[in-house]
Amino acid sequence: MQREVVPLRERKLDWLFVGFFILNASFITPIVDLEQLVIDDPNNFEYPIWPPKPFVDLIHWYGSNFDPPLMARPAWWRATIWIDQVFFFPFYLAALYAFIKGKDWIRNWCFVWGGVMMTNVTIICFEEAVGAHAAPNLPMVLALNFPWFTVPIVLMWRMWKTTTPFTREGRG
Repeated sequence: MQREVVPLRERKLDWLFVGFFILNASFITPIVDLEQLVIDDPNNFEYPIWPPKPFVDLIHWYGSNFDPPLMARPAWWRATIWIDQVFFFPFYLAALYAFIKGKDWIRNWCFVWGGVMMTNVTIICFEEAVGAHAAPNLPMVLALNFPWFTVPIVLMWRMWKTTTPFTREGRG
């Protein structure tokens, strides 16, 4: 029997993932994270062509007031940003397509992304809590990082339930 795509309107939880992937593909990865790669020293730099100056200023304000590792940019931190640029950004685009169109092939990639994302966030939050660049307002920083730890858990749970998360047996 042939399989048919379950329409996105019937997959209510998937709207959470679509929104999360849109946020990451349109703002976090190409603006927030990229800024940390194009500006080596946030205390001594010229504004790049991209990201735009208001975003650079916003990122630096946030980092200066709440997120010291973002401003310190140690090598391990930049490595997580490179992972985001090189691997996560293409995943977000592919996942958006797959979730909207109902393509089951994204399932295994969700486990890879989820495991790496949770690892990165755990390392980052550990630094924020007790590292050399500990956050002055840890509860706020942890709250802001919370979706990047919990969304992967929920996504892996969603994908674990079946090998065909977006399709069902045809009705005809």
